[in-house]
Amino acid sequence: MAKPMLYLVAGARPNFMKIAPIVRALDAAGTLAYKIIHTGQHYDREMNEVFFEELGIPAPDLFMGAGGGSHAQQTARIMLAFEELCQAERPDCVLVVGDVNSTLACSIVAKKLCIPVAHVEAGLRSGDMAMPEEINRLVTDSISDWFFVTEPSGRDNLLREGKAASAVHYVGHVMVDNLFYQAAKLEKIATDGFETAAFKAAHPAYGVVTLHRPSNVDDADTFARIGGALRTISERLPLVFPVHPRTRANLDKFGIDLGDRITLVGPRAYMEFLNLWKDAAVALTDSGGLQEETTAMGVPCVTIRENTERPVTVDEGTNVLVGTDAARIVDAATAAIDGRAKQGQRPALWDGRAAERIVEVLARALAPDRTGGA
Repeated sequence: MAKPMLYLVAGARPNFMKIAPIVRALDAAGTLAYKIIHTGQHYDREMNEVFFEELGIPAPDLFMGAGGGSHAQQTARIMLAFEELCQAERPDCVLVVGDVNSTLACSIVAKKLCIPVAHVEAGLRSGDMAMPEEINRLVTDSISDWFFVTEPSGRDNLLREGKAASAVHYVGHVMVDNLFYQAAKLEKIATDGFETAAFKAAHPAYGVVTLHRPSNVDDADTFARIGGALRTISERLPLVFPVHPRTRANLDKFGIDLGDRITLVGPRAYMEFLNLWKDAAVALTDSGGLQEETTAMGVPCVTIRENTERPVTVDEGTNVLVGTDAARIVDAATAAIDGRAKQGQRPALWDGRAAERIVEVLARALAPDRTGGA
């Protein structure tokens, strides 16, 4: 008897980091078959064979090549290609991760074809409907069959929205699974070949910056205010800033001078970036993922956003939410520099085994004859 087939959908590099632990758990359990589907939402020249080897997973079984364009164009292309795929070989379940356009597009297609949908990282809410990701989260969760949540707020949001408690599973965080896996590999490799190794060697204490959200970098006044805060912080602590291409373009466009104490570098591969931020005195970011990873590793984090869909990082972890007010950004970073950053803790179930729990739930549902489930 053939094993039930699971389609694992990813559209961008961070998505693969989320499905990688699930692939490894599926291989270990052996109860479900799977295929890795790359929608091609983002083309990334760094995503080569070595990238997948680092993650400990095979390369995607299918690349759909959806490409860029507007949100509507991209979503439509993904839906068309994924519908054709699902009609040619009907999977028993489609698993989507996170909140990108691929997540939304493939969950809609699957549901309209009456294929069950599992959403990993379900239930997160920022309350900010100006964020495309928030819309993707809400729509995906409105039609999913299984919800795998990373923190208590996700479970609470889903139950408040009327989801059945039996369908909501608090399993921990696959990104933390992957973080621990990669950190263990990092300890065994030489890091002196990384481009940022010279910066680390020259600066025993430093901070790391990431900024990419349109609300922060596309508005000249907001970006200038944040840039001024970063320049002030850099007078006490040198900063390294892996710059997103749009962010770099806007630095030039708006004439923002960050000064010579902030080192600008290009986007870094996962392992090199991990090697950089894990030893930082503070991370200053607007990234959702970095809020969680810094909490998992105990690194002080200052989040330059007015809201967060990951409140556990603030309630329990090392994260401080400061908005875009320059004084608050500087004060929070200064506290970290002076050793006064709040002492967080790793949230419950962020233990590196979230993927195993996800696979157990899906195997019981899809392959009860193999697991003894109902």
